[in-house]
Amino acid sequence: MHLLAGKHIVLGLSGGIACYKSAELCRALIKQGASVQVVMTEAAAQFITPVTLQALSGRPVFSSQWDARSAGGVDNNMAHINLSREADAIMIAPASADFMAKLLHGRADDLLSLMCLARPLDKVPLILAPAMNREMWAHPATQRNVTQLRADGATVLDVGVGDQACGETGDGRMLEPDDLVYELQRFSTPKVLAGQRVLVSAGPTFEAIDPVRGLTNLSSGKMGFAIARAAHEAGAWVTLVAGPVSLPTPRGVERVNVRSARDMQQALDGLARQATVFVSAAAVADWRPAEAVEQKIKKDGSGQVPSLSFVENPDILAGIAATPRALSRQLYCVGFAAESHDLLAHAQAKRARKGVPLLVGNIGPDTFGQDDNALLLIDEQGSTELPRASKLTLARQLVVEIARRLPT
Repeated sequence: MHLLAGKHIVLGLSGGIACYKSAELCRALIKQGASVQVVMTEAAAQFITPVTLQALSGRPVFSSQWDARSAGGVDNNMAHINLSREADAIMIAPASADFMAKLLHGRADDLLSLMCLARPLDKVPLILAPAMNREMWAHPATQRNVTQLRADGATVLDVGVGDQACGETGDGRMLEPDDLVYELQRFSTPKVLAGQRVLVSAGPTFEAIDPVRGLTNLSSGKMGFAIARAAHEAGAWVTLVAGPVSLPTPRGVERVNVRSARDMQQALDGLARQATVFVSAAAVADWRPAEAVEQKIKKDGSGQVPSLSFVENPDILAGIAATPRALSRQLYCVGFAAESHDLLAHAQAKRARKGVPLLVGNIGPDTFGQDDNALLLIDEQGSTELPRASKLTLARQLVVEIARRLPT
């Protein structure tokens, strides 16, 4: 399920060392099923050759407004019109300080700026990925330009932080290609959760036995992280409460790291007061040692195994589902059930026990650590199967199902 499949992206390059990233971006967009038409300024060609971008995009690169070649299948010597009309989106990456200033004032002295000015404002989004030295980015003139460009309807993305080609360090780096692909995917996603505040829990918990040992499970957190990403793509404000996993935080998502079930409960109980949707995808440990020993338990050579006693962890989902906001559907709760067998029966029973309107079931041993999954959705009307697919694909399907069920 590639959100960009069949989309036509015009990728514009203005002058800057970040042009080297544009080659990788072009390739990534092609892999996502998009077609890419590259338009370069004369300055961009000083950093990367049109031949490179033509090889990666499979299309001739345009750089001159006087180029007489056919553009968009039309032979009228109006590339600035034809190229913009066939685009689903125009992304300028990198967008230099000079090029953004040019756009702000409506100057159109080269093909790329002319095409941006000629694009249909209501049909073709313009997305700018700034790239420049940290002082140039922080300059009041640049910040005024960014503010006005956004007011004029362009989407000006944020910048990365880190080492710069000039040897300095700070704000101003162009975002990485994966981040830019994600921004285009967001544009292609219906905003079915616009205005919603989505809270997602993900990953396992770790219950300490001593300072070096503990109880945990095989949950990788991938499904919960995919749901957080899909909810953000769909227009929601998303907070992700994650157990001990090393997955990167999805772009645009606020992350809270926790360790134990009680840590997770404390974080979720507080955040749930502001959320409108809660997706409990974490695999919370059912039990914890009654007492965590302060020093490592060591073998003494006697062959005796230390005895451990356990207490039950709090039922986080049931607790949140029983709050007045959840009972009145101001907070829509979605549970997860990872079972080893008899999925439908166990999931139906768990939905009733937890008191949630929607429960998502899966076979745990078949999905832990994997990149794909198969889901069973259970609500008052019955059950719906989501066939095996990548976890991100399933997450996007689940978000649509959740949005469909939300109170109007």
